[in-house]
Amino acid sequence: MRYLLLIYEEPPTAELDPAYMQQVMQEYNEYSAWLRETGQFLGGEALQPVTTATTVQVRDGKTLTTDGPFAETKEFLGGFYLIEARDLDAALEAAARLPSAKWGKIEVRPIWEEPANADAAAAELSAAMSRGPG
Repeated sequence: MRYLLLIYEEPPTAELDPAYMQQVMQEYNEYSAWLRETGQFLGGEALQPVTTATTVQVRDGKTLTTDGPFAETKEFLGGFYLIEARDLDAALEAAARLPSAKWGKIEVRPIWEEPANADAAAAELSAAMSRGPG
């Protein structure tokens, strides 16, 4: 099953030490290598700073854009990994190994796999959405 590991962090309050940043990048390189070695890596990217985000919404047929991210929180989405894991426990294990899990939060989301039957897919998605989070 595919899972998306969303990496949330708080913005730094001061300029980060270059040696520290080099260490963090090394940890991420080792993590990415581990995912590849274990056959779990499907993709992943770091995102530009949250200050570069633009939010789009359409209301009454008009497109509205707002500078900044959708959610106004102190944490921001810094990047993601798309992985293949045998089950949720394996995905959670992979998320716990992410370097940012030590100072940020990792949201683990299963990818919705569309069934071959489109009607069943629509019913499944509708039921999942009506249940809400949790």
